[in-house]
Amino acid sequence: MNRFLQRLSRLAAPAETTPVQRRNFINVQIDAVGIGLSAAAATFLPVFLTRLGATNTQVGLLTAMPSLTGLVFGVLVGRYLQGQRQIVPAFSQARFLVVSAYALTGLAPFVVPAGWAVPAVLAIWAAVTLPQVAVNVGFSVVMNAVAGPKLRYDLLSRRWSILGLTSAVTVALAGQVLDRAQIFPLNYQLTFLALSVGGLISLVFSSRIQIPDQPPAPPLVPGAQDGRGAAGGSWPARLRAGVAAVRRYPDYVAFVSRRFVFFLGLSLGVPLFPLYFVREAQATDAWIGAINTAQTCVLVVGYSLWPRISRVRGGRFVLSWTTFGLALYPALLAGTHDVRVIAVLAGLVGIFQAGLDLVFFDELMKTVPADQTAVFVSLAQSLQYLSGVAAPLIGTALADAFGLGGALVASAVVRLVGWSLFAFWPARR
Repeated sequence: MNRFLQRLSRLAAPAETTPVQRRNFINVQIDAVGIGLSAAAATFLPVFLTRLGATNTQVGLLTAMPSLTGLVFGVLVGRYLQGQRQIVPAFSQARFLVVSAYALTGLAPFVVPAGWAVPAVLAIWAAVTLPQVAVNVGFSVVMNAVAGPKLRYDLLSRRWSILGLTSAVTVALAGQVLDRAQIFPLNYQLTFLALSVGGLISLVFSSRIQIPDQPPAPPLVPGAQDGRGAAGGSWPARLRAGVAAVRRYPDYVAFVSRRFVFFLGLSLGVPLFPLYFVREAQATDAWIGAINTAQTCVLVVGYSLWPRISRVRGGRFVLSWTTFGLALYPALLAGTHDVRVIAVLAGLVGIFQAGLDLVFFDELMKTVPADQTAVFVSLAQSLQYLSGVAAPLIGTALADAFGLGGALVASAVVRLVGWSLFAFWPARR
């Protein structure tokens, strides 16, 4: 038994980790199991809304709402987190609030009239957009503190592999349950309630992560009293001073601006995929589960593959190839209505998605000042939110005007523009 535990410990963390790092690695990976369960529920949330009769715009709104909140409050949340001596409690509690929304989604049709079910579900997810912003910012800060600059690929490849495997198995099982228990919407409600238990697992183990206290951060703008801008200046003056301060980090500006363009293409396609599966491909719940399972299973392979490639070929190689592969996916999807072909395409794109997850995190943290991590991560997240506010609604508007296939091609074109910016990005100074 002791040998088994020792072997499990070696699999959970690299040999060079300290005892505290090793415990953190284990807590991060058990937390991933809980998030994997809730991620399975996320797969079926837009499908649930579509089957409830939601319009294209309402499905797009589900995607756009977190981005709108993040755009408005992202930097404020980052400044708040930067001022916390310990960021883990805020991160863990915010994550629990977000996952709890799946339980509320399952309860909503029990307590509201049928005609109000879609607005009620949208209202629930609107309410948790603020804690979701805290999760998105806090995740990068916490994971960077756990792994340090040398172990980011190792930590996140392990975490996301476990999360992906948990999600893949759960999505496949949930898809079969939803397809066989055809008592709509009760089958979806019970599924959401069951999978929300992942929030409790996440709360218990993410709250056990131990990272050093954050030192007081220097102001973003020299001469500022609290990082908000030049002391006593007007808001335009503070804004100009803040922009000038950020421009002191040209690698950061270059990376987040290129990432913003690529995220526009990603966000454009997000609400289109479930609509395309249901309305164009006529996919059953079982097939939707199989499509997502195929993609997630291959993600697990990708998370073990790309760290090795990165060590040999470097992050720039990973960045170029992963963005190119993801750019082609919407156009290829638009060319078929065969759910079997869609499942194969989803599996192939999982390879590239895994690499993008890892390289985007690693490249961002390379450019972020170590003493202002939360603030600069929140700035980068705000640009990501900006891409996510309008792009999903533009995508569904294009679907109304040109069909879902045409909108998917538009998503591919914008992604290719983002890929070209990374492919021809000058070498880091």
